[in-house]
Amino acid sequence: MTEPSQYYTNMADTIKVKTLDGTTVEFIDKVIGAGTMKDVYFSPDKSYVVALFREKQDFNSKDRLITICGIYRDRLFNQVGGDYWKELYCWPTNVLEYNGKLGLVAPAYRKPFFFTYGSRNNDCLSIKGQEKEGKWFASASLQSKFLDEREKGDWFKYFLICIKIARGAKRLHSAGLAHSDLSYKNVLIDPIGANAAIIDIDGLVVPGKYPPDVIGTPDFIAPEVMATKNLKREDTNRKFPCRATDQHALATMIYMYLLYRHPLRGGQIHDVDPQRDEELSMGQKALFVEHPSDLRNRPNLRDTKPAFLPWADVTKLPYGITGPYLKALFDRAFIDGLHNPNLRPTADDWERDLLKTIDLMQPCLNPNCAQKWFVFNNTTKPVCPFCGTPFKGQLPILNFYSSRKVGVFTPDNYRLMVYHNQYLYQWHVNKNIFPNERISEEQKKPVGYFVFHEGRWILINQKLYSLFDKSEDKQIPIGSFVELTEGKKILLSNENGGRLIIVQLANN
Repeated sequence: MTEPSQYYTNMADTIKVKTLDGTTVEFIDKVIGAGTMKDVYFSPDKSYVVALFREKQDFNSKDRLITICGIYRDRLFNQVGGDYWKELYCWPTNVLEYNGKLGLVAPAYRKPFFFTYGSRNNDCLSIKGQEKEGKWFASASLQSKFLDEREKGDWFKYFLICIKIARGAKRLHSAGLAHSDLSYKNVLIDPIGANAAIIDIDGLVVPGKYPPDVIGTPDFIAPEVMATKNLKREDTNRKFPCRATDQHALATMIYMYLLYRHPLRGGQIHDVDPQRDEELSMGQKALFVEHPSDLRNRPNLRDTKPAFLPWADVTKLPYGITGPYLKALFDRAFIDGLHNPNLRPTADDWERDLLKTIDLMQPCLNPNCAQKWFVFNNTTKPVCPFCGTPFKGQLPILNFYSSRKVGVFTPDNYRLMVYHNQYLYQWHVNKNIFPNERISEEQKKPVGYFVFHEGRWILINQKLYSLFDKSEDKQIPIGSFVELTEGKKILLSNENGGRLIIVQLANN
């Protein structure tokens, strides 16, 4: 690193300054955004921003920023799959000093993360052109009262968004880092294009080296941090943000994006003092609003405003509508692991089971359904939980089995629900292929697709040389099809990890 430049030029309202590594950057001397710690300025072409800390930062803070912009950034972006992370993180690129203030340079948010239409009633809140902070989409009240319908997206898109957020958290954790303040304030989302961007990277926690600067954002602070926040910093019983608290925040965010309510904010009151009640309900006395046996924190529907319904009604829309895989993870996050951080699901758990849940989703047959999609609930007569529309006709379910050795197949606890014009991918064909950031462009291409044709469900083979109808003992050549009938056995691949399908028909 070179020494910071001691000079800058100010021409009109544009300031030019050198970063600590000698790169020249410019910014317009007009604050375009302000957080709790920094003021933000646009570059002349708006391709990047400069954020200056209002308060003087110590040596440790400066060293943290240099390391984040240097070593950690290099490890993340200059590896295989690095381009993927550039889309998911708003990662700072340089550190600078200007007028005695420490600052950083970061990419500007991409266009999808700004409101196109704004709020309802001719943008009554004047949010058109403002950034899509996640809080707008995590609340049933905010969505129903304020957001333009064209900004909301559908339920399927929120699952894709959650996958990206989980993947981003997983990558940080695998590098030994913790975000320390994962929340809907520090994650931008775009429900129209199913995009997500994790921001405020400059506060990353490195255990044993860079401690957290903050305890987190209300709604997402882990119970152990909330319960001990009034202890002195040097007290060994004090708990601070770390990977385990990220896991709580991640579970909370996923729950809120899929169910538009908070997992801990129910009807139970612990103290007449609002501040003390907040500390207890989010900390020592935290209780899942959908705990199966302890019902004390169920939402009080009598006092619930219409804008929160039906989402606040955990009987009408229970968390089980997210499917069996996610229900099990929510149990681990908000029952087993709520007060025992070691039992919380990891970001990798969330990514894996969100992907499996995507394969259980069905489009609702009601064109006016607000959510458009639902997760198959493993019943013989599937019904959309949001609008009550039943699925009509036969619904093929493909149960996956994979080979540990040639000719021997065992259940994968994984299935694919079929709908018209749905695709079959390489990760369905072989369990050793996973649709994450490392997947190749070739592996992203579909290998087959499903259609409902002349009263029959069929799988059309596009690319699989190994597709074989085991029930009929015949090859399914590329360009031909196989009908999906009850009990049909279809071999997708005979390679190691290759899968066998057994067809089941619901609503039969």
